[in-house]
Amino acid sequence: MDNVRPVFPWGVYGAELVGTALLVAAGLSVVILDFGAGSLMIRLVPDAGLRRLITGFLFGTIGALIAISPLGKESGAHINPVVTLAFWLMGKLKGRYVPGYVLSQLAGAMIGSVPLLFWGQMGRSVKFGATVPGAGYGTGWAMAGETATTFCLIAGLFFFLRHHRLRRYTPALFPILYAVMVFVESPLSGTSTNPARTFGPAVVSGEWHAWWIYWAGPAVGMLLGVLLYRYSPLRAIEIEVAKLYHFGHDRYGIFGFRKQEGTGYGSRPEQQSDE
Repeated sequence: MDNVRPVFPWGVYGAELVGTALLVAAGLSVVILDFGAGSLMIRLVPDAGLRRLITGFLFGTIGALIAISPLGKESGAHINPVVTLAFWLMGKLKGRYVPGYVLSQLAGAMIGSVPLLFWGQMGRSVKFGATVPGAGYGTGWAMAGETATTFCLIAGLFFFLRHHRLRRYTPALFPILYAVMVFVESPLSGTSTNPARTFGPAVVSGEWHAWWIYWAGPAVGMLLGVLLYRYSPLRAIEIEVAKLYHFGHDRYGIFGFRKQEGTGYGSRPEQQSDE
């Protein structure tokens, strides 16, 4: 029963851990398949730009599928520390839940990276999908790229979530957005936009070069996205809930529905959601 709210949201954190693990395992398998040494894809699609486009689209599709899945229904499918922090800064997630989310995401990323080892030499040739500054580009360019792409992620996410008629299509944003971002930006930094996505393969590959960029860049981009909505004419826009889909489901009462007369926080009936 949704009216029974356990003190500790184990289900939310468990779903976030599994969702992040799936994103890393499946999403970085796509990276390895498209760019790993000896991959059939390199022969079938010799143009690296086209392979970047395909990779970004598939990576975003995996994220979208997680959002609409039962895992996303339970946790909101943040699967990215900066998304969690953005919702917190927008006042849609209480601060006491943020550490549990971030720890779940990092643990999920590590777990999801373990299956990447089965790619063997093909995976090792691309460091199991680890993100590093691109050849010929320094840390400054990589930092700028991570900042810009994460800003686009947060701004696009809030643009969809602010509108009741549009927010049901939020997951559809990710395949297109990541296809464009990976195509344009990945030569600079690898287009992480997600510290957890970078952390997992760094652990299994031992590749920690310029690791701080993939925390600092997304953090700055996220802050710029939040500032856009909080301290500009867009501040009147209301982000109602810290979820990407399944907006009416809130088993633990933590996702930030506005308190309504005669109801408790997060008590909006699920049948009223606009999924």
